[in-house]
Amino acid sequence: MRFPRRRRLLAAGLVAAALTACTTQTPAPPPSPSPVAADAHALDRFYDQQLAWGDCAAYATGQQSADAFRTPGVECARLTVPLDYANPRGETITVGVLRHKALDPAHRIGSLVMNPGGPGGSGMEAAARLAPTVSNNAIGLRFDFVGFDPRGVGASQPRVRCLTDAERDAERASNPGASDAAWTGQATDFAAKCAQRTEHGDAMLANMGTRDVVKDLDVLRAALGEAKLSYLGYSYGTQIGYSYAEAFPERVRALLLDGAIDPAANDPDSLVAQGAGFSRAFGEFAAECARHDGCALGRDPAKAAAEFQNLVQPLVGAPAKTGDGRHLSYRDAITGVVEAMYSSQSWPFLNTGLGLLRGGDGSVLLRLADGYYERDADGRYSSLQDAYYAVRCVDNPRAVDPAVSRQRMADAAPFLGWGRPDQGELDVCASWPVPSTSQPHRPTVTSAAPPLVISTTGDPVTPYQAGVNLANVFRGGLLTVDGTQHTAFLHGNMCVDVAGLDYLVDGSQPPPGTRCQA
Repeated sequence: MRFPRRRRLLAAGLVAAALTACTTQTPAPPPSPSPVAADAHALDRFYDQQLAWGDCAAYATGQQSADAFRTPGVECARLTVPLDYANPRGETITVGVLRHKALDPAHRIGSLVMNPGGPGGSGMEAAARLAPTVSNNAIGLRFDFVGFDPRGVGASQPRVRCLTDAERDAERASNPGASDAAWTGQATDFAAKCAQRTEHGDAMLANMGTRDVVKDLDVLRAALGEAKLSYLGYSYGTQIGYSYAEAFPERVRALLLDGAIDPAANDPDSLVAQGAGFSRAFGEFAAECARHDGCALGRDPAKAAAEFQNLVQPLVGAPAKTGDGRHLSYRDAITGVVEAMYSSQSWPFLNTGLGLLRGGDGSVLLRLADGYYERDADGRYSSLQDAYYAVRCVDNPRAVDPAVSRQRMADAAPFLGWGRPDQGELDVCASWPVPSTSQPHRPTVTSAAPPLVISTTGDPVTPYQAGVNLANVFRGGLLTVDGTQHTAFLHGNMCVDVAGLDYLVDGSQPPPGTRCQA
């Protein structure tokens, strides 16, 4: 099932979402609290626009989105927004929007806008895939369920473009080694291609950050005819949500934030916490695996990490066959394991893949890695990876010494060796052609409606304490989920779903200390 996989990296910003160096340059100021315009009426034409809803087929950018957009009852439109809110009379771009209208219009509350995370995840595709799930609950009945592709992503135009599909395949198949020079050279080339291949070039890259996405979200709120925003955000989507509340506190009706990113966490601590989270998840996988016959890593959990590296290290020089003409590289083997750590439901599949690899078959681990990178059966990639870097590099201060943080990351998750996916983020952002526009900070919020934060104790990507911290900052509700997975709402857990639905419908918060079992 594609959506949960998307939600995880779409939302956590992948494994590397929290990575920036220990030493940084002078940080950029926090996001502007309101749209920046040369005059008071320059944005009126955007806020007053009417969306032209129609068939979604033309919005598909690949087979996966085409399949999703065939969901019965969905319709799509394009929202026009300024390329640069500081120059609203200049160039414009469009944001793709999808909705599934409320099935009980007589009791309709309004629109519920969702974002699945990333950065770089398609909210249109996620909403389309979730539409059948929510059709029989209060979301589908009482809300127009809306997903949007943030600027530069998916059906939004223009898309950020960095690597071709062939170049992405080649990058995944390579083993750059652990040297700083290898990481830096590849990252510098990647950053240059992003600037060269993206329409509007530096101007587009300079306005890709969360600062700009929340302004687009407010224009979307108005175009949907809503006085206040009801919002559902997963992982990185929580950052969009709380940033919106900071920028437009009086326009918030409800914010359900699942898998929270700590807005004030310093980057070294976030890095260590994420690495520790993946290590804990791998340890739990190894312990569960060892209880059963046929565990690919043996019956001693204490030796599982070493067994894993013994199994995948030979791939550095001899990639495994997969039966379709492709091969499993060391890098992709690591990525496949990381993909499976997002949910314990993937662990049996991971064990099968590791067992097959012992016999020289890398097909299952390659499928897991393909899911992480959003590569479809035709070899086409979504915009996720390219957009991810474009947002991350302007949302955080630039790293001065990426090697320092790479080492801390390796120390926090030693079972991954040097193959952790997206380790090159620090180097890419160090070479990024435009400056950062935001920085992590404690939001200043005075009048926004209190959010409901859902945080899972064993979340390997967005640690549990991040949700606790976010709820405290906003004086919101906290729902604790005991389990090992990334995000929990609408995963089929009745305890979680009932609490979330009650909040979205009438603002009811669960009693303090409420816990659900995954």
